[in-house]
Amino acid sequence: MPNGKISRRLVLQSSSVLAAASALAPVSAQAQNAEVARLQRARRILLKGGTVLTLDRNLGDFASADVLIQDGKIRDIRPNLVASADTILVDATNRIVIPGFIDTHVHSYQGLLRSTLPNGLVDPDYNRDIQNSMTPAYAPDDVYAGELITALAMIDNGTTTIVDIAQISHSPEHSDACIRGLQNAGIRAVHAYSRGSGPRVRYPEDIARLQRTYFNTKDQLLTLAMATSVEPATFRAARAAGVQAVLHIRVNPEPLLELGRAGLLRAGDEFIHCAHLNEAAWRLIKDSGGRVSHSPPLEMAMGHGMPAIQDSLDHGIRPSLSSDHSATVAQDMFFVMRTAFEVQRLFALQRRAKGEQNTPALLSCRDVLEFATIEGARCAGIDAKVGSLTVGKDADIVLLKFDRLDLWPLNNAYGAVVNMMNPSHVDTVFIAGKVKKWRGNLVGVDVARAMRLAADARTAVMRRVGFRVDLIG
Repeated sequence: MPNGKISRRLVLQSSSVLAAASALAPVSAQAQNAEVARLQRARRILLKGGTVLTLDRNLGDFASADVLIQDGKIRDIRPNLVASADTILVDATNRIVIPGFIDTHVHSYQGLLRSTLPNGLVDPDYNRDIQNSMTPAYAPDDVYAGELITALAMIDNGTTTIVDIAQISHSPEHSDACIRGLQNAGIRAVHAYSRGSGPRVRYPEDIARLQRTYFNTKDQLLTLAMATSVEPATFRAARAAGVQAVLHIRVNPEPLLELGRAGLLRAGDEFIHCAHLNEAAWRLIKDSGGRVSHSPPLEMAMGHGMPAIQDSLDHGIRPSLSSDHSATVAQDMFFVMRTAFEVQRLFALQRRAKGEQNTPALLSCRDVLEFATIEGARCAGIDAKVGSLTVGKDADIVLLKFDRLDLWPLNNAYGAVVNMMNPSHVDTVFIAGKVKKWRGNLVGVDVARAMRLAADARTAVMRRVGFRVDLIG
């Protein structure tokens, strides 16, 4: 197009311009449904004129550029792309375009238990009430409801991928319910098959059935891992299945060192929390090619220990971020990013104030957004597919609106995303090029049904164990 401009003819052709800008006049439900239907049918979608943060250091970022999605993948990113006649145009003016957030440590089945421990500690409260009381009381239908409402909420909040640690595998039916909930929500996820309780537990051997039944192709949104314990047998099972091991580790590093001495660790294994690890344990994670996941709000609120972000960085490991569970804190990646940014800078600056020399570099907003996107993809083992806006990757893309009183005028995109935004700024979400949220609303979701399922399942679980909901306590 001459002078890099879009022609009037192109903008008007076949009513294919879908405006995302909230400054436009309100759109009727019928018109919005028609927009969504066109997006859902389209092979080619062009996001026009957004501020594009690719998180791809080779490609860089753009104050204004276009992103072409074709057959679910990113096909081009640059200013002033010319659209073919069969392309649906989405006006991304006043939108920051980023890769979807990747939360690398979630217990989705616990979505029924949100805010049950508002002031709780990991021990005794969480271990007593959640792990040892309510979790064993889940039926498969309860698992499905928890998985579904958590995954839908994640998408609504701009998170397109989760590593779901399914500590609810009481039976094969419970595991199937986990996977069905993720599938029906339409989220990208790593199902980290985990332990359960009761007489019908088939952990870890049921992983072979899960692989045959649900994970016999790599061309899907779900992938398989194993949530292990420090017992060597669980790592041997993960190695036999050829999947990533995902391990909670904190307080005592010696079992991790024993696993290393036994030769059971592999590159790409994920280690969660990592608080209180010693130098030998950190060296082992680094040398074995491990990845780490930190949950700063949860770790500080529930007594896991000081978030080990600086420890990771000191050992040459770029961490990923996660929300853990919602019994105490929000599963909101904006909140997680902001906490990570603030806690690392707080302690680095305190060390400076005490006169220490060679103190750590301060994290930037870009660093933290990397932790929440591309580093999350690396931790989940899917960075060849997602985590950055890179040509050839799947189109997991979030549009964030900044034409609002709380952000206008925009002066720095990274600062706005990490330090000023919240889930209400999530305007549009694509997963593998499919629109999952449009103009602030989830697409194709019966929200009332999902909420009803969750409420009924919550009531059933709590009735079985005699746990009393106290709305104002």
